[in-house]
Amino acid sequence: MPKINLMPKEMAELIAAGEVVERPASVVKELLENSVDAGAKHITLEINRGGILYIRVTDDGCGIASEDVRLAFLRHATSKIKTVADLDGISSLGFRGEALAATSIVSRIELFTKQIDDVFGTHYIIEGGEEKLFEENGCPDGTTVIVRDIFYNTPARMKFLKKDVTEGNSIAAVFERLALSHPEIAFRLIRDGKTAMSTSGDGKLSSAAYSILGREISSTLIPIEYNCDIIVSGLVCKPAYCRKSRSAQYTFLNGRYVQSNTVMAACEQAFKNSAMVGKYPAFVICLNVPVQTVDVNVHPAKIQVRFSDEKKIFDSVYIAVKNAILKGDTRPEIKLPFQREQKVTRMTAEEYRSKTESLPITPIENAYFVKQNTLVKPTETKKDTVVTANEKLVFNSDDTPFFERDDVRSFIAKNNIDISINETEICEKENTVTEKEALPKPKKECPEETLKEIKYIGEVFSTYIIAQMDDAAYFIDKHAAHERINFNRLKKNAKAESQQLLLPVTVHLGREELSAVTDNLDVLTEAGFEIEDFGNSNVLVRAVPAMLKNQDVNDMVVESAKNLVIKGIPESEKLDRIYHTIACKAAIKGGNVTTDTELEALAKEVLSNNDIMYCPHGRPVAFKLSRKELEKQFGRIQ
Repeated sequence: MPKINLMPKEMAELIAAGEVVERPASVVKELLENSVDAGAKHITLEINRGGILYIRVTDDGCGIASEDVRLAFLRHATSKIKTVADLDGISSLGFRGEALAATSIVSRIELFTKQIDDVFGTHYIIEGGEEKLFEENGCPDGTTVIVRDIFYNTPARMKFLKKDVTEGNSIAAVFERLALSHPEIAFRLIRDGKTAMSTSGDGKLSSAAYSILGREISSTLIPIEYNCDIIVSGLVCKPAYCRKSRSAQYTFLNGRYVQSNTVMAACEQAFKNSAMVGKYPAFVICLNVPVQTVDVNVHPAKIQVRFSDEKKIFDSVYIAVKNAILKGDTRPEIKLPFQREQKVTRMTAEEYRSKTESLPITPIENAYFVKQNTLVKPTETKKDTVVTANEKLVFNSDDTPFFERDDVRSFIAKNNIDISINETEICEKENTVTEKEALPKPKKECPEETLKEIKYIGEVFSTYIIAQMDDAAYFIDKHAAHERINFNRLKKNAKAESQQLLLPVTVHLGREELSAVTDNLDVLTEAGFEIEDFGNSNVLVRAVPAMLKNQDVNDMVVESAKNLVIKGIPESEKLDRIYHTIACKAAIKGGNVTTDTELEALAKEVLSNNDIMYCPHGRPVAFKLSRKELEKQFGRIQ
């Protein structure tokens, strides 16, 4: 065995520094967190060449006492913790006492600091861990740290740095997180001599979100408020504005940016049946929990944390986001591109006659005419659909596919999270959780003072209904609307109504489908099916959901079986998956001929019920076009 030797101090310090300082963004993170912990109200970050050449952080915090300056650059020197017991209640961003020490080993640092009661401040220079200058200085209150030439003494580390733009973007990401988590602080980022981002520091999260995330995202956000044992606040986007990636998801725990699968899964579960498949909500979620219930010292970069009760965190976030959607969501509005006024020329009578005389005359038998607000061909006839006493509309089926989000579903199953109890009533006066924890009652009907006359106009492309309410026109997807109505009816009843078949139907299933059906007979029974194992990979179907009495039995059972084949589905989601299929199959299909009476009834039900916003697959049911927006296009208003 080779002889064991003690490493020289310089080598040990370089290795230790490498654990903390991975790239310029690591330095920026530590310096900004120190400024926040110092109680600063204004923090300015300036970088050149992606922070490789130059980093400067200036704040107006409490500053460092002159006698503590040298001590601050020693390893494990910290003002945040004193005893082992303090580790159970860490509330500051930095606490390990390694940031300044590690940075000073691999760069050149210049420090200016002054406390408010001191006459003079301190000017300190340290390079590669060696002190170069220590003197009194007439600097302003607060602290300024300048870091130059990162990894100048470790060229092996330098060659692994990426391009200046990439390193600068990493720093900007760190800056964005700190600015969002502390809207009460005015942040400013200067990148290569130009101001890249800044926040007002007015204490409003919406203001910080506008400055950091931009108008496009911030304009879609609605507030989150939930206060129980765990305080959940922040912003979340409306379901119609979910994005194709999770890049706009920010979670903050007691003011610290963290990455939490629990929070992500809870938020996306709250968007279930509202967000489109393959899209993810944008959110800024701030959690305030007792510091004793969370361990922030489980990851070198302090990004990942451990909760003492993951289930409680999941429930609180789910309830908060679900309530926010029910309270703050509105129908998406169509914004038309503004057309600048064009010069209009008038025709003379002779010019008008000459143009109209050259137009072809359309024979009456090929023309369209308007009848009862609907465009109809004289030769066409409409087939009436069946209307029963229990259902307002019974339409043909649609085979729109349904997919679940594997990552969220597997997370819920892995952590044994029962999402059936993650629901609460909306409390208008007191923001507390009821003992029953029932689903927040959706806004079934619009308030009487806002509900106006709903006027049915017509239908276009045999798919979209046009209706008018107040000073706006609405375009309604009849399939998506009817599908959502069906889904809500199924969810409302404790058990779906069944329709007995005159003759039982035998359905042949594959091995996996058969196993899924026989293992979930109770779920299928609750959904309205009556199925029994018939042997030889067959099942006998004696009854189907009443909503599907005119559908192909074999097709319905096979599709329901496929929805149950996927492993890891929580028990509470299995019934929803069956309901999705039933609602979709029973809904009117785009392109089907529908009577005006049924379309008018559908339009009124959609516009008078704010719970009918999205189909179960997340597609919007209706779009709003305001009168003001339309009149802009015709030049009536500017």
